[in-house]
This record gives sequence, C-alpha cells and structure tokens, in this order.
Amino acid sequence: MSEQPKKMKIHTYPDPVLRAKAKPITDINGDIKALTDNMLHTMYGAPGIGLAANQVGSLDRVIVFDLKPKDKGNREPYILINPEIVEREGEVKSEEACLSVIDYSAEVRRSAEVLVRGVDINGKPVEIEADDLLAICLQHEIDHLNGVLFIDHISSLKRALYKKRLKKILNRE
Repeated sequence: MSEQPKKMKIHTYPDPVLRAKAKPITDINGDIKALTDNMLHTMYGAPGIGLAANQVGSLDRVIVFDLKPKDKGNREPYILINPEIVEREGEVKSEEACLSVIDYSAEVRRSAEVLVRGVDINGKPVEIEADDLLAICLQHEIDHLNGVLFIDHISSLKRALYKKRLKKILNRE
C-alpha cells in the first residue's frame, strides 16, 4: 500500500534553493514517484497551477501542473520529468504570480507558443505543444528548474520595489 502524499514546505524568495539549477533525473524510482505525489498534493493545497521541484527544496528536474486545480472532479494533473523547451514562437504578456514569490504579481512577457519535451512518470517520452495559459505555466515552471523566477523578467525598478516591500512584510512576521 502506498503512503498518503505529504504537504511539503514551499520555499519562498529569497531562499537560495530557488536560484539553484535542478539536475536531470536519470532513474525514475520510488523516491521520484513519492516526490511527484507530494508535489501535486502541495500544489493543490496551496492552491496553484504548477510547481517545480526547487520550490519544495528538491533539485530534481521535475515539474507538476494542472490548469484545473480547483475543479476536484475534473483535475488533469501532469508530471513532466526533465522538461526542455525546444521551440518558441510569438510573444504574449500576461499577469503572473508564484507560490514562491509572496504577495506579488506582475505582467511578464513570454513566448506565445512553446514546444516542450520531457518524459512522464513512467519514463515515456512526452511532447507538449502549448499556447495560452499552458505555455505560460510551462515556461514559468521550467524557469524555476533553471533557477529563474518570474520577477527576473520584470524591470529592475519593479524588482527593487518588490524587494523593498518584501523586506517590510518579512520584518512584520
């Protein structure tokens, strides 16, 4: 009998683990399966639409996502191991937020369409052609695996203002 998934701690900016580059997974074993189960459980509890392993303190190259996290009857959880963006096209601006960047959202420029390759939890190759919210989500989560946060895509002035605000928030806690 498998264990119940556990809610994991979501690391928040400026935690150094968020700046570390995740390592490719070479063996999809029980530990990786447990990690992805726990990540999905944590993402749904947050709630969010995506989560990268760095955000829960693991440097394994894996993301989980579901564009319907609140719709318990129709959830579509995805696990993507060693995801890479292999093609990009167009440009889109959209409002983004992040479970690891507390109390902040900003408009970010991303590719409008992406082609992402990786493997699923069974090691089967996966190719995802994405646009709209899925394209943004995949780019956001793959950025995490590369140590990049969405606030790295905004102006240095906006980023400095956020850091100043975050300092005040953290000093209140």
